[in-house]
Amino acid sequence: MPRAVAINVAANTNLPGRRGPVYPDGSFVYVPIPEREPTAEAIPTYADLDLAAHVPDDAVDSPVHLDPEFAGTLGREAYTYGDPHGVKAGPLSRLDSGDWLLFYATLTVRDGDDDHGIADDDHGIADDDRADGHRADGADRADWLPPEWGCFLIGEFRVAEVLTGDEYREADAATRERFASNAHVRRDSFDAAALVRGDSGGSRLFDRAVPLSTPAAGADANRLVTELSNDSGNGPWWRRVLRYDADATATLRDRIDTDPDGCPT
Repeated sequence: MPRAVAINVAANTNLPGRRGPVYPDGSFVYVPIPEREPTAEAIPTYADLDLAAHVPDDAVDSPVHLDPEFAGTLGREAYTYGDPHGVKAGPLSRLDSGDWLLFYATLTVRDGDDDHGIADDDHGIADDDRADGHRADGADRADWLPPEWGCFLIGEFRVAEVLTGDEYREADAATRERFASNAHVRRDSFDAAALVRGDSGGSRLFDRAVPLSTPAAGADANRLVTELSNDSGNGPWWRRVLRYDADATATLRDRIDTDPDGCPT
């Protein structure tokens, strides 16, 4: 039976200095972190990807680290993810074909008529500036949203292939080609300790965020963390790798699949 691993990705208050937004109906904008290493060729900036409204002024012209990449989103055509850090690469390298790699992010809750504490020097993003072109004006606020920010599942890969960094370096041309668009492969110096490719038939960026935080506070983990994963939910759990055994994964998948968009009910 499939197992699952969930890892933290996307923009945060350190990189590039602001979280992506989640809206009253549970829709959100996927904002990757900036690229911090030299790349073999030019890569798009936040401005190029129409994400300038969701990052600080000093990041608008920064190149974007498009990892994970979701086909059909931000100009990407594949589902790949790479990580150079052992704390994530270890669990990733133990995934098998058919297992699930879940991605979660911390997101700032945005109401249609309220900036929820976003300061003027953070631009006070207007709802009609959303990168996906949808407005939240007048939308009913989901009762599962925390007050200011929270942690949410935003997408998933059904694992098709996993390589360690050494396996990639020794791989044949056909194998390397399947990962050619990954951000770590596109760096001047390949540095991923693990690479994961998602099955195109079972991988997606969600249309609606699935909460891992309780409605009370973003720092409070809900039962998807405390009862199903290996994590206690104590301390900064939203920065840690969450592991789900086969039984927990079946329950988690039922929760995600309750709605075809990944939106909880």
